[in-house]
Amino acid sequence: MELVELDTVSVALGLGISEHVAIVGGGGKTTILHALGRQLKGSVVMTTTTKMGHDQAGGRPLLLDPDPAKVLSAAHKAAISPMDPGPIMVWSAIEGQKAVGVQPEDCDQWFRLVDSVVIEADGSRRRPFKAPAPYEPVVPLTATTMISVIGAPAIGGVIAEVCHRPSRAASIIGTTPSARLTPKRAAQLLLDDRGPIKELPDGARYVIVATQVRSQSAFADVSAVNAHLQRLLPETLMIGVR
Repeated sequence: MELVELDTVSVALGLGISEHVAIVGGGGKTTILHALGRQLKGSVVMTTTTKMGHDQAGGRPLLLDPDPAKVLSAAHKAAISPMDPGPIMVWSAIEGQKAVGVQPEDCDQWFRLVDSVVIEADGSRRRPFKAPAPYEPVVPLTATTMISVIGAPAIGGVIAEVCHRPSRAASIIGTTPSARLTPKRAAQLLLDDRGPIKELPDGARYVIVATQVRSQSAFADVSAVNAHLQRLLPETLMIGVR
């Protein structure tokens, strides 16, 4: 398993010049969203198909409920900005402290107009690991890559404390919410057909990113998860981000 800096995530994942990326799972999704938005080339749209904090536009140009022509124009203008080239953020609306996401079909349409679309397609209530409900994650059909995020602090923690939807997580991996999330159990959920991979679009890549890998013990934990992933599905790509 490769351990990389945040500013090289796109390269480490082998992302190309035309990508439709859905980011799902636990803590660190917004960080990965903005990192990819900065690193992908050309015109890039960032958005969510769920909800996110209203203050998480990251200083990027923000559009609310725009038509496709405005998205195209704004994305291309931002991409060639001489002072601050980069992505734009698009939301449906802002309600109180939350930004309301767009429909997955909107993302499919924008991907036909711009170079790349990057989506936060899941919520986890700031927990570092998650088991999705039957209606989650909300992934557009034309997504080319799904990134499942797991925060390194989740490994070894009590499921009820580190997982969003702990009862569902425990049910999938055959234990109780009071049990610990061992590397083997984390790998099992990441690849279970009731986990995030159940919404993987046909033909899309499924990759796993472990965030907050900031110590030797954290690296050992996520490396153990990767070892179990390789036993279950040898072609699985997992990277760690400091």
